[in-house]
Amino acid sequence: MDTFFIKAFQLILAFAILVIIHEFGHFLFARIFGVKVEKFYIFFDPWTEFFKWKPRKYFGFFGKTRKLKGAEEDSSSKNESNASSSDSDTPVNTDSVKKSGFWNDTEYGIGWLPLGGYCKIAGMIDESMDKEQMAQPPKPWEFRSKPAWQRLLIMIAGVLFNFLLAILIYAGIVYATGEKYVPLYEAHDGMAYSEAAHKVGFQDGDIPIMADGHQLQPNPADARLQMLQASEVSVLRGNDTVNISLPSDFIFALDKEAKDDSAPIKFMTYRIPVRITQVVTGEGADKGGIKTGDQIIAIDSIATPTLDTFFTTLPGHDNQTVTLTVLRTAGERTDTLHLPVQLSDASKMGVGLEVNPAAFYKTIEKKYGLFESIPRGIELGTDRLVSYASSMKLVFTKEGAKSVGGFGSIGSIFPESWDWIAFWNIAAFLSVALAFMNILPIPALDGGHVLFLLYEVITRRKPSEKFLEWAQYIGMSILLLLLLYANGMDIVRLFK
Repeated sequence: MDTFFIKAFQLILAFAILVIIHEFGHFLFARIFGVKVEKFYIFFDPWTEFFKWKPRKYFGFFGKTRKLKGAEEDSSSKNESNASSSDSDTPVNTDSVKKSGFWNDTEYGIGWLPLGGYCKIAGMIDESMDKEQMAQPPKPWEFRSKPAWQRLLIMIAGVLFNFLLAILIYAGIVYATGEKYVPLYEAHDGMAYSEAAHKVGFQDGDIPIMADGHQLQPNPADARLQMLQASEVSVLRGNDTVNISLPSDFIFALDKEAKDDSAPIKFMTYRIPVRITQVVTGEGADKGGIKTGDQIIAIDSIATPTLDTFFTTLPGHDNQTVTLTVLRTAGERTDTLHLPVQLSDASKMGVGLEVNPAAFYKTIEKKYGLFESIPRGIELGTDRLVSYASSMKLVFTKEGAKSVGGFGSIGSIFPESWDWIAFWNIAAFLSVALAFMNILPIPALDGGHVLFLLYEVITRRKPSEKFLEWAQYIGMSILLLLLLYANGMDIVRLFK
């Protein structure tokens, strides 16, 4: 249960950050162009809200409003009332709106439904569906009164800010921690592969070198992305180069494996020697004479040159005494010892093992200064965006439709214990995903609004408000169905 709350907290926190940044993009550009933003809400607030506040006017909780002491009458509301009662051709005095300030004319709040957030921009057909406002004559401070290019920038701003946030996070991570990794070509023992990878032709010990004819990036995370997006991967197998064709459903097999806690390997991992880093006093290894620094190379004459072979050989020896063949180095001398070790009822011997490939292979380590981290952040953000966009075509396949997930699937990718670096890495990726999803040309999403605005810019004809209203209804219905389907698939997988 503690794990569930930790994951849920990380999901909600990341989602809140992404929503704030996204909506702030819309807010900032709207205010720059003199458009009134009536509401700025984190999460949705149907029927009521957790909290609301309008600077110098009021604040409240759960639908109750308390007027701030000395609060003045909302001058912008007075101005709107005067404008609506006057002739539509009469110039409207917007001084009172301008005097309200950049921030003061907006109600800020936190809703109770964590499915997103919104800016209610005056004079815009959005999820608020404020038909009463749209029935009034256009006001100079409304969205619909601004030139198409300004409206276009306001709509693009949310997506832009999400992408910039991802770049900023990636730049911050490499600035704070640098990068240290073992390039795949330095892993002389090759990689160990999962069952799904074995089925398509990978063999333990293969060293990946190319994807679709292009040399793999030295960073293993980047190389992995290249491999998953490729239709053919080339590996070095002994002295030969072998080409492995990847079927279109391979990524779905890996996704299924990644969600299986019993799968020992997720796609591939470095093959490294079995080196002892800790011996628990009083346990079988200690009594058998195992020491820190020993390297296990066999169990009962079965060779275990690497950690993956050790983990597949050791189980099944519950409460048995096994003979471990170990290499023990003292100075320049290395001895081979055969030590009897009593295992527990779970085939445990009481040792810690080295799992960091950097302890065995040559590593690349980079430190980034403040200005150096920005280009790397742009590179990482762009790579993740291209990767996510490329993977979207798989959603329209049969296996892709089955793999779609909602908040449960998103929450599952967060670690079980708090890790700031892991949290920010996931938040950055989700920010990229949110940017991409929002720019899709679906009515009710930013991309739908952008599509209609581009049509207006090109044809110089503005779609009718009635058309935009119906498009909004259709788009919201599509999004609701997708939301129900994605989260429904989470529930189905939960009971499988």
